[in-house]
Amino acid sequence: CKHVILPPPHRYPVRPPATLPAACRNSAPPAPFAFAAGVLLLASLGVAAAWVLLAMAIDRQSSWMALVVAADAALVVRLLRMRPGALRAACGVLATLLAVVAANWVLVAAWLGRYMGLLPWESMLKLGPGFGWQLVHQANGVADLAWLAAGVVAAALACR
Repeated sequence: CKHVILPPPHRYPVRPPATLPAACRNSAPPAPFAFAAGVLLLASLGVAAAWVLLAMAIDRQSSWMALVVAADAALVVRLLRMRPGALRAACGVLATLLAVVAANWVLVAAWLGRYMGLLPWESMLKLGPGFGWQLVHQANGVADLAWLAAGVVAAALACR
């Protein structure tokens, strides 16, 4: 805003304005909740896809990516200008949990499908919930569960 450029101090006897004019303030309203939920869903699935690609490339579970997921959720809720509070923290935690569940499901399906000669998306459709849950339990050790819990806690703290 060119009309708010202030002169150096003690040069003119006029005091600078205490607040900026309305045209210069960053007054964008927060995003509607439905839009914010959709963006959080896409962001969660996108970071889960990155998690799966990394885990498949290094042939490890890569549970530390839960902290990256939490940082992504915190960034997205702030970019959406959601008001601070319990709702924003809940949205961040739910986005993190969605990414954790999606990444683990795809990882288990991809590793199982590799041994059966199936593509990952074919294996995902054929994997039942009970068997998938059992394989997720077997794939994640104590350290992996600690990383996943740390990611959820980090999302709760960073998104509030």
